[in-house]
Amino acid sequence: MLTTSGLGLIYLCNNYIFYPMSLFSRVNITTVSVLLLPLLAGAQDTLPKSKDQDSTRRLKEVIVSYQAGSKTPVTYQNLDMKVLDEKNTGQEPSFLLSETPSITVYSDAGNMQGYSYYRMRGMDQTRINTTLDGMPLNEPEDQGAYFSNYPDILNSVSRLQIQRGVGTSKNGAASYAGSVQLFAPEAGDKASTNFGVGYGSYNSFRIFAEHQTAIKNRKSLYVRASQVYTDGYKYHSFNNSQSVFISGGLYYDKSTWKLNIMAGHQQNGMAWLAVADTLIAKDRRSNANTKDEKDRFFQGLVQLQHNWRPSLHATLTSSIYYTYLKGGYDFDLNNFLGMETDGNLFNYGFLSHFGGFFTNYALTYDRFKWTTGVHGNLYSRRHTGTDNWLGELYQNKGYKNEVSAFTKVEYTLNKFTLFGDLQYRYATFDYKGSVPFEKMDWHFLNPKAGISFAAGDATSIYYSVGRTGREPTRNDIFGGNDDLTADSTGKAVIYNKDAESVVDHELGIRFQRDNLELGLNGYYMNFDNEIVLNGQVGPNGLLLTNKVKSSYRAGIELHASYRLKAFSFTNNSSFNHSRVKEQQTSFTPILTPSLIVNQEVGWQHKHLGLAVSGRYQHRAYIDFANDALADSYVLLNARAQYTIAHCTLSLFVNNLTSAKYYNDGYVEADGTRKYFVQAPRNMYVAFKYSF
Repeated sequence: MLTTSGLGLIYLCNNYIFYPMSLFSRVNITTVSVLLLPLLAGAQDTLPKSKDQDSTRRLKEVIVSYQAGSKTPVTYQNLDMKVLDEKNTGQEPSFLLSETPSITVYSDAGNMQGYSYYRMRGMDQTRINTTLDGMPLNEPEDQGAYFSNYPDILNSVSRLQIQRGVGTSKNGAASYAGSVQLFAPEAGDKASTNFGVGYGSYNSFRIFAEHQTAIKNRKSLYVRASQVYTDGYKYHSFNNSQSVFISGGLYYDKSTWKLNIMAGHQQNGMAWLAVADTLIAKDRRSNANTKDEKDRFFQGLVQLQHNWRPSLHATLTSSIYYTYLKGGYDFDLNNFLGMETDGNLFNYGFLSHFGGFFTNYALTYDRFKWTTGVHGNLYSRRHTGTDNWLGELYQNKGYKNEVSAFTKVEYTLNKFTLFGDLQYRYATFDYKGSVPFEKMDWHFLNPKAGISFAAGDATSIYYSVGRTGREPTRNDIFGGNDDLTADSTGKAVIYNKDAESVVDHELGIRFQRDNLELGLNGYYMNFDNEIVLNGQVGPNGLLLTNKVKSSYRAGIELHASYRLKAFSFTNNSSFNHSRVKEQQTSFTPILTPSLIVNQEVGWQHKHLGLAVSGRYQHRAYIDFANDALADSYVLLNARAQYTIAHCTLSLFVNNLTSAKYYNDGYVEADGTRKYFVQAPRNMYVAFKYSF
């Protein structure tokens, strides 16, 4: 892994330095000049030469410029990492994210390990920007971020911010439905070590160990290793995965260096096909995939970051990164077509390289904050299709590159804070295979503006409007085919090459005082050429889409938490009203429930903590015709935790009432309704030793 990472950095440095210039030659010079001109203005302040100041030694490691702050007029939520750590058993992060407003989740295997998927405001995760310390985690071709490739990742996350709506400018895939920003471990004055082990239903277990040094002699080091396993709720839907995370820091008077290395390996029994309702009625653990269909993936990343504070008010943050992925999965075509399987398997193989950089300059005063930056990356992925009887049938390569620049300003005038954010983004996609392909490119100018008003010491009201564009994924362009097809004349069959766009209006109020925190917002998102899920799955296992001319999504979201002595009350709820207009018809987009309510009540007394949480999710359509439904359901979970000295023992009971539910599915062309069944009552016990 280390050798690969080192080679990646060499590849990045040798091949990337001059490439952005050719990209920028395609960009409107006036636009780029407006975005980057302020970089030429340097702050003249000098830092006081005081040991107590020591500007960056106690800096929160790397300053990331994409987070929203308390006065930023966008809809966001900072998750409570202490509570998140109490709930974390190595499950897919999607399940913990689903406890926030407007997020739905389901898993292939039916339980919380292995492949899971989430949607925000009804939009899938290819429309959700995901980053780690500002580094894009979305795969550029399909634009999805796969937490399963980095098992137990939340164990190494120090902060997590969710932005709903277009939010602020980010690196990488378009922040279309929203964004999830992860931040690597942060060193402090104390060292810590944790060992953990857990076991639960379906032979599920996690073992991990982590160590964080204190900052000593201007250095710090964090190391974690994890093993996660489950048999899965469905038959032969196992997940066997391992991961490591290493983060080291160097701290000087005016600068910090940080190196993140993360790698994950996983093997799964495939369960990505939904199960027919007739089979579910006979056996809810049925798996529509065959026992022989498996996958195996390795993914590793390395990121080098540098933060420099040349003056009291100025900060320059830079980073280079590289990600490597290799793996593939098996596919039984006969089984997919409803025929008797004959043991013949097709394998989809992938090998990708993804490298990039970003640089941000921030100028901060009491009433004024200005940030500007550039970002660029190169990406290539080799696709191989192999029949285990006939050998390799095809090989092709996709190339996805992008460059972007942004500038944003927050200015406080009395009780008002004015916000402006402008991003230019340029993306290209090229393809080399057996069918000729004409390179595609897209230009996006994404403006955002807003205002917040401090109505009191604890209350702020905000409004923002923003526009962002998004290019189609490779899967959208190829219509679900892994190898590009040709028509009778030999020309490439292109299903969709048009970008989609959204104008997002956000209006909300935030209140925080003593033991009460409240966030209430409304939104209206108006789309042009929206690429929406059509309820079908392609032969490569990826979801298929349709392009619709006009659509909108509107709703109300609530986050509230209150502490009363030993009790805590937390509510995350959302209401959604969305419509798609196509020709003379109007319908509700699929997998978009109108109402979601998450309510938790906790109690803490000395060493003992108890909590009960409930989730109500309204029914949602699973087809364009709005005939088939995933029914409404109520889910109850409970947990107990006891801590004494350095030891913590936790018990989790999920789906207390053994509710029979499914929260995703689709309808086949013959009318068969198929669903992803989720697990009945299940338990998990965890033990952690900390010192």
